[in-house]
Amino acid sequence: MTRLDQLLHKLVELDGSDLHVKVNNPPIMRLHGDLKRLEEQPWSTEEVRDMLFGILNEDRRHKLETFKECDLSYAIPGLARFRVNMFWQRGNPGAVFRLIPYKIRTIDDLGMPSVCKRIALFPRGLVLVTGPTGSGKSTSLAAMIDHININQRKHIITIEDPIEYVHQDKTSIINQRELGTDTHAFAEALKHVMRQNPDVILVGEMRDLETIQLAITAAETGHLVFSTLHTVDSAQTIDRIVDVFDPEQQEQIRTQLSVTLVSVVSQTLLPRKDGSGRVAAYEVMVATPAIKTMIREGKTHSLYHDIQTGIDFGMQTLDNSLLNLVQQGAIDFEHALAKASNVTDFMKRAEHLGIPEATQTVVR
Repeated sequence: MTRLDQLLHKLVELDGSDLHVKVNNPPIMRLHGDLKRLEEQPWSTEEVRDMLFGILNEDRRHKLETFKECDLSYAIPGLARFRVNMFWQRGNPGAVFRLIPYKIRTIDDLGMPSVCKRIALFPRGLVLVTGPTGSGKSTSLAAMIDHININQRKHIITIEDPIEYVHQDKTSIINQRELGTDTHAFAEALKHVMRQNPDVILVGEMRDLETIQLAITAAETGHLVFSTLHTVDSAQTIDRIVDVFDPEQQEQIRTQLSVTLVSVVSQTLLPRKDGSGRVAAYEVMVATPAIKTMIREGKTHSLYHDIQTGIDFGMQTLDNSLLNLVQQGAIDFEHALAKASNVTDFMKRAEHLGIPEATQTVVR
């Protein structure tokens, strides 16, 4: 077993999420959200280079040396898969390995709102899972794709950079395409995907104007499209998409979004109170007729109220999710307060619910 494989085994054993490889540092792991340096000798430039280049084929080695960046997946049979980003910093190679378990957790396993099961089975439209880097977006998307795979006979095509969770055909058929290996770019793959008879399309990330436009068009033409954005809530998600386009196109994009958008699920991870890992809090917006009108008219600032009152449609605000986790004893009040969207309103509601910490915390 190589030194790298030994470290990745240790990462899994410690229930960590990431391994950081950096010259002149020992192995660094992210455990339950916090970085921890292992008590080992720092690596030299030669050790890091040999370790990283040892898992690259010739094409990827050339890409790393030429473009100074490289994304790939790495698997240890029987253990897990890892999403890898290699890069250069201060003239030295470095990398981050993100743990991707072989087992795909279900919507229930993850504690996702139950409405996500209904959202996953929509016949067409655009579903966005959003949140900061490392918030579990890929895990949530994998759970929703797996729910389709179990419950419907569909042709699912994923376009990923790189492939993270590996799906096995169940009731559905799943084709997974990786940038650099199976296709050159998200936009390029989306241009040809209509000829591949898909029902469901997953785009790993909506990175640029062309990819966003093609994803919306795919949703308009009768497909269910999933993707991600690095935004923190529904209002910011819609504004981010619209702002990518030139001003003269923005009214048209709002109209297209108002027609195609099914839901925005935004999430963030918080440490569990008992120290056993992390748990996700979710905001869920479902595109009701009233919300579609707000999107079309550019009134995204009014979305929060409709999400807050949309419980009958399965909607919930992030603050509601945080308060529920506090009441369940899953997270500390201070951690929840730090993630709250509206701190003043969050405090008032916490006091109303009789959460003891709410009366003892001073908001600055």
